[in-house]
Amino acid sequence: MNYSTAIPTYSVLNTKVLILNRSYLPIHVTSVRRAFILLYQGIARAVNNQYQTFDFESWSDLSVSTRDETIGLVNRIIRVPRVILLISYDRVPKRHVRFSRYNIYARDNCTCQYCNRRLPRQELNLDHVIPRSHGGASIWENVVCSCHECNRRKGGRTPQQAGMLLGRKPVRPKWTPFMQETFSLSRYKEWMPFLNTVDVSYWNTELLDR
Repeated sequence: MNYSTAIPTYSVLNTKVLILNRSYLPIHVTSVRRAFILLYQGIARAVNNQYQTFDFESWSDLSVSTRDETIGLVNRIIRVPRVILLISYDRVPKRHVRFSRYNIYARDNCTCQYCNRRLPRQELNLDHVIPRSHGGASIWENVVCSCHECNRRKGGRTPQQAGMLLGRKPVRPKWTPFMQETFSLSRYKEWMPFLNTVDVSYWNTELLDR
C-alpha cells in the first residue's frame, strides 16, 4: 500500500492496535502499520465498537467523521482500527512468566524491597535474598529489586545477618508483568470491552512466526 503525505507528523502508523484471536481473546499489541498489513493480506479483520468485523475493503468503505482517527491513502481517507481479529488463529498464550530482570522490576513495581523506595530502573539492581555464596538460587522466590545503597549494605549476607527486613516475600507471578504494564498504560477506549473480560496472563505470546 502507498500512503500519502497526509499522514500526521506524529505518525499514527506507529500507534497501537489490540489483536484478538478467533475466540476474541486479547493476545498481542501491534502497530497501526502492521494491523493494516494484516487486514490487506486477509489475515485479520477490523472490529468496531459494536463487535462487527470488516475486511480491508469493507473497512475502507466506512464513512469517516471528524471524530475518527484516520490516515490518508493515495485515493482515500480510511479510519484507523484500534482492534483487529485474526480470522484463523486459535492458540491461547501459555501461562509462563519469563524470569528476567525486566519482569522482576515489574513484579516489585520498581521498588526496593528493603527500604521500600520506588526508584528509576537505573537506580535499582537485583539482590539474591539468600546469597549465591550461601547456596541461594536464581529463582523468582529468591531474587528481589534492591536499591544500590541497600544492596551495598546487605553485601553477601542474608537479610537476618544484615539486620534488614524484606517488605514482602518474593513469589513467582501468576500473570505476566510486562503485559500487565502494557494494559495499565493502554489509552484506547475501544480496547476496554476485551481487556475487562480476560485474565492478563493471556498476554504472553508471539503473534506470528514470520
